[in-house]
Amino acid sequence: MDGRRFRVVAIMDDCSRECLVLVPDTSLSGARQTRELDQIIQVRRMPTVNVSDLPP
Repeated sequence: MDGRRFRVVAIMDDCSRECLVLVPDTSLSGARQTRELDQIIQVRRMPTVNVSDLPP
């Protein structure tokens, strides 16, 4: 509403197609993304593969 851009990080389970977390924010650092993934690992097991879909 105030014109600022925002980003959303979606962490998905490709096998079950379940969205594990959506993180919206105006700035998403690598440290923030790591914290979110660490929280998921506390509840679920550590992923064997990590796929990133970042634009070039």
